[in-house]
Amino acid sequence: MGFLDTLLGRSKPAKPDLDRLFGLSTAAITLEAAAGFVPTGLGSVCFRAAEGGAFARLQRDIQELLDADEGPKVEITEDAYGYTWLLATHRPDELPDLVTDLHAVNATLEANGFGPHLLCSLVGFRGPDGQRLALVYLYKRGTFYPFAPLPGDKRDNALELQVRGAIGFDLPFEQDLARWFPVWGAVF
Repeated sequence: MGFLDTLLGRSKPAKPDLDRLFGLSTAAITLEAAAGFVPTGLGSVCFRAAEGGAFARLQRDIQELLDADEGPKVEITEDAYGYTWLLATHRPDELPDLVTDLHAVNATLEANGFGPHLLCSLVGFRGPDGQRLALVYLYKRGTFYPFAPLPGDKRDNALELQVRGAIGFDLPFEQDLARWFPVWGAVF
C-alpha cells in the first residue's frame, strides 16, 4: 500500500484465512450453551461458477470427492442471483466433518485459481423453538456474521446481535453490519 492510498483512505482488503472455519466447532459449543442452538448438519459454499471446461471439471471433482463417503450426496443448485450453492449434509453430531468438507471445497477452489469466485460459506443451526440460524463466513473479508431468517423474507436482528454477543470471542465477526447481507436462497 502506497502513500497515495493512505491519503485517499484506501485500504488493502483482508486476506481470507480458511482455517478460521475450524473455529465453528468451538463456536457451536458456546452457541448451544448460551442460546440452545444446535447444528443441523447442513453447510453450504456459495460461489459464482466460471465459464469453461476447467471449472466444470473442478466442480465435478469436488462433488465426486464429497460424494465418496457413505453419507448423502452433495447437492448443487443455482440461486436467482446466478450464484452456485454446494450443499453438504452430515449428521448433526458431525460438525467437525462438515466443516472439514466446507474447508476442502473452499481450499480446492482457491488453489485452482478460483478464489475470487468464492462468496461465502455457512453452517446451519436450529434453536429450541425451531428458529433457523446460520453462521456465515465471508470469504473476501475473512469474517463471520449470523443470519437468522424469519418468514416473509425478514430477519431476526435481535437474535443475530445476541449470537454475536454470545460467540464473539470464538470467531472473528464482521464489524460492518451493512455487510451482514441476507442469504435467502441458502438451505441450512
